[in-house]
Amino acid sequence: MNKVCSFLLVMVMMLSGCSLFEKKDEGIEGDEVVVTQQPNVEVMAQKLQVPWSIDKVNQAFYISERTGSIVKIENGKTERQSVHLTQPLAKAAEAGLLGFVLDPQFLENKKAYAYYTYSGDGKGQFNRVVVLRTNGSVWTEERILLDRIPSAAYHHGGRLKIGPDELLYITTGDATTPETAQDVNSINGKILRMKLDGTVPADNPFSNSYVYSYGHRNPQGLVWVGNTLYASEHGQSAHDEINRIFPGANYGWPVIQGNEQKTGMVTPLYQSGDETWAPSGLAAVDGKLYAATLRGNAVREFGLNQKQTRSVVTGLGRIRDLYIDGGYLYFVSNNTDGRGNPDENDDKLYRVLLRDL
Repeated sequence: MNKVCSFLLVMVMMLSGCSLFEKKDEGIEGDEVVVTQQPNVEVMAQKLQVPWSIDKVNQAFYISERTGSIVKIENGKTERQSVHLTQPLAKAAEAGLLGFVLDPQFLENKKAYAYYTYSGDGKGQFNRVVVLRTNGSVWTEERILLDRIPSAAYHHGGRLKIGPDELLYITTGDATTPETAQDVNSINGKILRMKLDGTVPADNPFSNSYVYSYGHRNPQGLVWVGNTLYASEHGQSAHDEINRIFPGANYGWPVIQGNEQKTGMVTPLYQSGDETWAPSGLAAVDGKLYAATLRGNAVREFGLNQKQTRSVVTGLGRIRDLYIDGGYLYFVSNNTDGRGNPDENDDKLYRVLLRDL
């Protein structure tokens, strides 16, 4: 009788669009195999072109595409809007139009902030932070806030977020030159902090410097829980990190990684050990962080109090960014970035009820 009931339960779940999968989640159950129900996930938009950042105002989503567009999604309609930049986008791996965040007064001033990679007329490759303004259908680069952030084939960083202090936070990678991360006079391998007009806040930890924290390899996610900042970071050959960020703190790269410790350097809250997550965007709610993971091919949950982590959405390929609003977790896949296995409708904006995770 029990076997019959179990068979019927599995059949009902398959017919309802749910699936069962087995996974081992180190840090939760050790070596115990946990059978978990995959939540129902809804597709909100599709055929996106290497999406990178999600922001939202009222009912409208704005998603940056690495290929150089902003996609507006509202009331079931998708509009790809052109972006006029003053420099051509670089074609290096991982480069392009990356971070994007709307101004807090966007509905009035139509401004946003963007981070993009460009080639400097044969004089090297750089990243810059700019102000964009829209006329409703076209975005135009209006002002440069920070320029000539050294770039390379990989490790651009690129995340932009406006904190609860209404300041702009920027992640930069080490541009494949690890020693720059330990140099506080370099802006590579850092989390930077600036006013929205591009000036240095008086209370930044280093005088007349944008540097807020250092010793980072390739940070790609930022989120606040209250006034506490957390960041995700790509490690070298696994050892990916989730860090609590303190102003002026040194996060160790390339001197330490994983659970290694050294005086004056911060060891991460979480690290992936020999597994690779490649965490990107972050979101937070109810004492939990949610990370988009690229190599991990999942949305991963991190408990801040329980110190436990698990994958909560899988099977959709590479995940780049997340956004939480109205009881839903929204996220974008990144299967068209040259490293995934896209289907004919990739990439997509998805949503899932938080209560189902």
